[in-house]
Amino acid sequence: MNGSSYPDRTVIVVGSGPTGLLLAGGLAAAGVPVTVLEKRPQKISNLSRAFVLHARTLEQLDARALADELEAVGQALDRLRLFGRLDVDLTTLPSRFNHLLVLPQYEVEKALLRRAVEAGVDFRYESEVVGLSQDADGVTVAVRGPGGATESLRAAYAVGADGMRSAVRDAVGLPFPGRSVIRSVVLADVRLAEKPDTVLTVNATGDAWAFLAPFGDDYYRIIGWYRGRDVPDSEPLDLDEVREITRLALGRDFGMYDARWMSRFKSDERQAPSYRVGRVFLAGDAAHVHTPAGGQGMNTGLQDTANLGWKLAAVIDGHAGPELLDTYQAERHPVGKAVLRSSGGIVRLAMVKRPWSLALRAVLMGFLNNFAPARSKVNSQITGIGYAYAAPRGSHRLTGTRVPDVTLADGGRLYEALRGGRFVLVTPRTHATTAHEVKGDRRNRLAVEHWASDRRTALLVRPDGYVAWAADTADPAAIEAALAEHVGGKGLPLKRLVA
Repeated sequence: MNGSSYPDRTVIVVGSGPTGLLLAGGLAAAGVPVTVLEKRPQKISNLSRAFVLHARTLEQLDARALADELEAVGQALDRLRLFGRLDVDLTTLPSRFNHLLVLPQYEVEKALLRRAVEAGVDFRYESEVVGLSQDADGVTVAVRGPGGATESLRAAYAVGADGMRSAVRDAVGLPFPGRSVIRSVVLADVRLAEKPDTVLTVNATGDAWAFLAPFGDDYYRIIGWYRGRDVPDSEPLDLDEVREITRLALGRDFGMYDARWMSRFKSDERQAPSYRVGRVFLAGDAAHVHTPAGGQGMNTGLQDTANLGWKLAAVIDGHAGPELLDTYQAERHPVGKAVLRSSGGIVRLAMVKRPWSLALRAVLMGFLNNFAPARSKVNSQITGIGYAYAAPRGSHRLTGTRVPDVTLADGGRLYEALRGGRFVLVTPRTHATTAHEVKGDRRNRLAVEHWASDRRTALLVRPDGYVAWAADTADPAAIEAALAEHVGGKGLPLKRLVA
């Protein structure tokens, strides 16, 4: 194993889906030795369920120079109609990515895998975790390799990004409470004789709902459910049943044919009570699973590791104390809980049948259509841009909030400045300090930029795009104190911060 010579710095990531790949690539780019364990063979599957990237996830990918290439292969959708009544207009989102990006999960995985390989991640396929223990100094992971032999790997930390049936979660004894919301949800990859009018086709009636999205290779993924066909997941599925569900929910079956894959699954709502046990962390579906409504599952997992990655790197490199890792649970667990509520609420609305329930849904849709603040709140939650993290008492009002992308004084963008996993200090443009003047051990971890506008606020932006510290005036001593607390080290010439 790459990190066996450096057990005090190595991180083992279990699972090579999007969540694990984003984390592994970011840690390796920061100079942290990473080994990814994946029990599947080396292959990116096209049998994925996720088909949507939301605005906040695209912002995180933009900070890793990946968003533009994914935008080029996906299809942007700036408006969506739900339940035949609710018009979801995303063009008003306060984001560079004021749309949904419809593309299969495997395209996301390909981009993240390339980044991780280029950063030097050590991948071990057909390697299954069969045991895990930890002590004060590190984690020992027992792994059964492709030949059946078992070996022990040692690391400073381990992260379970290994899905709903997480071996890591089981190994640390964490429960996964929750329940199945619906079963016998059908999936199929089909060709269509008639192309849909919109990029993403979705609708619900009292007895059925369906979702239709393109793969980009002349196949479409259909996900659907019919109340009258509540059978075990093991029940055989044929194309006639998929056609019937599609007609019930969408009004027609689009002449679907040539199914290359079909399956049933049940949709669960579950969340681990803790995302951390000592030196072991959970992220993505290992920590929380949701109904597919709203397309929030993969997005939430990617945002989990955007939060965790820079914190692990800072602690491993000695720039922050281990208490920083406690904030992962404090910040991401409430978000996971909120996503459970929102995705569950959508699917329950889709399943209502009784006349009074349908009437209530119609009233709610009408309210959201006509009351902009409520509609904006719903949009911001589903897209992820509305979440903020709790701030210490007495903090500036901006602390913990997401920072939207802005143009900086040099013509660049904030999310370009965040690339490389750095903090970004943004000060008024009258201040003279530049990134070139940052010295010492902060050089690779801090960028100094200036507002393009006349804004007077000083802002320290975390590597994940949230405010670490802010002040209404750019006082040099206060700035240095904030840098010492959040970035660590020394190296900013304070006298140059004076306007």
